[in-house]
Amino acid sequence: MKQIKKFLILAILQALVFPALPGAHGFVVKTRFPADSLQLSTEHNLAFDSLAGRWDEAMPLGNGILGALVWKKDGRLRLSLDRADLWDERKALDLSKFNFKWVEEQVLKADYAPVQKLGDAPYDNIPYPTKLPAAALEFDISAFGKVVSNVLDIRTALNTVKFESGIVFNCYIHAIQPRGYFSLENLPAGGTIAGSTSGIPLLIVHNYNSGKSPRENDNSHAGQGLEKLGYDKGTVTRSENSIRYRQPIYDGRYYEILIKWKEISAGKITGAWTISNNQPASLPAFDTTASEPAGWDTHRRWWKNFWAKSSVILPDKLIETQYYLEMYKLGSVAREGAPAITLQAVWTADNGSLPPWKGDFHNDLNTQLSYWPAYTGNRLAAAATFTDWLWKIKPKSHRYTRQYFGVEGLNVPGVATLSGDPMGGWIQYSLSPTVSAWCAQHFYWQWKYSMDEQFLLNKAYPYIHAAATYLENITRYENGVRKLPLSSSPEYNNNSIDAWFLEWSNFDLSLAKFLFTAAGEVSLAAGKPEEVRHWRKMLQQLPAYEVNETGFTVAPGQNLNESHRHMSQYMAIYPLALLDVNEPEDRTIIENSLQRIEEIGTSAWCGYSFAWMASLYARAYKADSAVKQLQIFASNFCSPNSFHLNGDQKGGQYSGFTYRPFTLEGNFAFAQGVHELLLQSRNGYIEVFPAVPDSWQDVSFNTLRTEGAFLVSAIRERGKAVKVTLEAEKGGTVRLKLPFTAFGFAGKSKKYEVKDGIIQFVLEAGEEVNILNKNAG
Repeated sequence: MKQIKKFLILAILQALVFPALPGAHGFVVKTRFPADSLQLSTEHNLAFDSLAGRWDEAMPLGNGILGALVWKKDGRLRLSLDRADLWDERKALDLSKFNFKWVEEQVLKADYAPVQKLGDAPYDNIPYPTKLPAAALEFDISAFGKVVSNVLDIRTALNTVKFESGIVFNCYIHAIQPRGYFSLENLPAGGTIAGSTSGIPLLIVHNYNSGKSPRENDNSHAGQGLEKLGYDKGTVTRSENSIRYRQPIYDGRYYEILIKWKEISAGKITGAWTISNNQPASLPAFDTTASEPAGWDTHRRWWKNFWAKSSVILPDKLIETQYYLEMYKLGSVAREGAPAITLQAVWTADNGSLPPWKGDFHNDLNTQLSYWPAYTGNRLAAAATFTDWLWKIKPKSHRYTRQYFGVEGLNVPGVATLSGDPMGGWIQYSLSPTVSAWCAQHFYWQWKYSMDEQFLLNKAYPYIHAAATYLENITRYENGVRKLPLSSSPEYNNNSIDAWFLEWSNFDLSLAKFLFTAAGEVSLAAGKPEEVRHWRKMLQQLPAYEVNETGFTVAPGQNLNESHRHMSQYMAIYPLALLDVNEPEDRTIIENSLQRIEEIGTSAWCGYSFAWMASLYARAYKADSAVKQLQIFASNFCSPNSFHLNGDQKGGQYSGFTYRPFTLEGNFAFAQGVHELLLQSRNGYIEVFPAVPDSWQDVSFNTLRTEGAFLVSAIRERGKAVKVTLEAEKGGTVRLKLPFTAFGFAGKSKKYEVKDGIIQFVLEAGEEVNILNKNAG
């Protein structure tokens, strides 16, 4: 293999101007990783015998900042190109005209139309602010013959398309460099660059100024044409081997796309592309001394390291394959230095229209769910892209808090632009008073799963403290109870006046309980005892949850009386984990809540509802029900390429929503649903295999992460857990609920205590222990 690799590299370097793509006539692609590093195989790849005919069924590629979708349109192979920070951030919402106090007054006097006009209408009627698509690359494949294979190898993020003529198309986006690569091999005889258009990339620009009328659309706003943005026409500059496109957008800003390619020899070309934001686009000159000028080694190494972080083996191959596709997407969209994950991240809709819900940051559910699997999945670098973005927009969030809520502290817009400006629209949620409490959970998680003291002191403590200070300031202490002036429960009653409640919704109350609890915990860890006492006092001033025979209500006097897509009233079960099914009182609330959900049904659910529901069931140890939710999600609510399409794609089998706006949060909530079956951090202890169905006889996972910065691996064979391995990254006390009662430590014994079925012992930093089931046979 090394001799072949050396020969091929030398052949490329004879005439290469841009790096060859890996393949038979580029450098050799090594796709086999050590067997102990991951459990991926070719069965987890996306593999078809044709190109997708829609953008939301395309092969997805990305590196956090750049993205591409590979599909077929009008007979041509098409790459829809995207960049995460391409935004039109002109303001439509004017917060100088209203504030939270005025909204409260309008609600109290039942005159809500003026609020909707100022707070909701700008989002509905003005096309900006919005995420922007960049352009598309197309290749004339009319002479190539039928596609016989179209494979996305998720191990290496390489898409390879083979045609019956023998032509091969390869493309990938470099994992750590801001550019994508493509190649075509075995082009027809006589079809060289000079003599044919075959293989020459064509640039397709979007109609930002066509003057067309907008189409009718659902509430996702995906039908509004890009032409409504009214940009000047872009300029395209072509040379023999390059295309440069400069598109003016707003306020003198622009973006550029640069494409370059090189004919290596007759019938063989390779090329590269990049997108810049408000600066000239550039691509590096080729380096004839580099052993692998496309940077394939560094690209492959990044993905190898990503996949080596953790792995799972499940007997349900539908769920296992979907899981790995979700983790592939996480690796493609969450990267240091890139923005947080938006609704579609780097895969903005390529249909001539605004992306669904303008591709924004929906912090009332979507952004948070998108990061759920990064913690247990041992991808803390991916998780940090959310807290990094929240920290970056923190100054604007403080200004927003003072302007709209009229108090000091920190809240965050529920619907925000790239730079953190509020966008409005259904202001019960887009301008919700508790958004920062949910965002604060991710600072808390980033600290608890890493036990990084510097992150605690420099980021988690100040952020959580500022959010808790705001919540104390916006609430009122009346008759011995702390009260929120207006409360809501996403997205119950949509944007009507009835979506506001004058008493705490369980959604807002759960977040308040979590936030004051977390504020006390980070204050304790930061050595601030006076603050600990203060936040405990705030917590004690909150009322009890509103519960009855239906479990959690939406709010006082409002039961869950109809199917509802958002699990907002059940936040205390998951993700906040304030309740523990092992506590009798909590168990009653949880079981009654789940029973109520089952009675009401799923007719108004979206795909993400099923994914979230899997974690709720897992927290209640209802393994079969949790698995069923995951199966429904994967089979009914995803595109063939695994994209979450929100609606039921099998004609309404489980939901009355049958539309198909693509958003990512459902995909990532699915992955966390899998984690919750296998490993849970709950109420100060770790539980292994908490919700694995009896029918899953053979299951295992490797180096999943828990709170306390412990890495856990476990094996279940023939229906019995046989081994649990823990590694302490930072060291500390472990409280562990094992999936077996008779146990022993392999090798050196450990001093331990057992209480209420939980084993407790101490591990030093870097120490690893193996715990065996003595009854495993």
